[in-house]
Amino acid sequence: MSPIITLTTDFGYDDAYVAAVKGAILSVNPEASIIDITHSIEPQNILQAAFILNAAYRYFPKQTIHAAIVDPGVGSEREGIILKTSSACFVTPNNGILSYVIDDLFPVEGPVTQSTRDLNEVVFKAGVEAVAITDPRFWRHPVSPTFHGRDVFAPVAAGLSLDISIYEFGGKIDSLHVLPVPKPSLDADDNLIGRVLHIDRFGNLITNVRSNDLPGKDIMIEAAGCCIEGISSYYAQKEGIMALLGSTGHLEISVRNGSARDFLGMVVGDEIRVIPLI
Repeated sequence: MSPIITLTTDFGYDDAYVAAVKGAILSVNPEASIIDITHSIEPQNILQAAFILNAAYRYFPKQTIHAAIVDPGVGSEREGIILKTSSACFVTPNNGILSYVIDDLFPVEGPVTQSTRDLNEVVFKAGVEAVAITDPRFWRHPVSPTFHGRDVFAPVAAGLSLDISIYEFGGKIDSLHVLPVPKPSLDADDNLIGRVLHIDRFGNLITNVRSNDLPGKDIMIEAAGCCIEGISSYYAQKEGIMALLGSTGHLEISVRNGSARDFLGMVVGDEIRVIPLI
């Protein structure tokens, strides 16, 4: 099977950026299969890219190479890194884009506020390897200080697809930077407080509440002054506004044949409340 390289970026499709990255990959390994996860990340929205990458990468064959490039610090002193786990390999800037991947690998207990945006350093536990991308032998030259996606990350991902050891690309590191992943918390009445993490193209509100966070099935969800009783099983189960556990395992708020975002006027970061009815 041809080696697989996925791309997650904020480059969009209106310019030549995506094509240039793919061309740089294929120039190194013409046999690579390039799969787009998305190029529609909001510009510079690292945490959105982190969520979508984590939602998608686990469904690819083991040892797929995932190049994720949302890089507002391009050209600065921020590192590029390769992270290798038992199931995948990631090529990214060291700016928090692997926050959800790392959170799943090394869960951090307790609530984190949505307003927190500072980078934290996470030291690796067993089962992962990582290097800083420092050896220019594998880069495309000359390197543009504004387009490391094409000139650094793309050829490095292609080199990995040729079975070059990660340790050829730079020195070993034992930590990387992550953004705090927002966790649900409890209020004074033991109601679960969650936040909207992501809004998909259908207008579904995907929250940071997971199935194992819920206190049971007999619950009511409050969102933007609207009360939703119980959990539906699928989008067409009932008319109007509903709550259900979506394909990512997160609690979603949805409107049948409509947009929950438009119906409720909610945005990423807005609060929901899960109230036990028993």
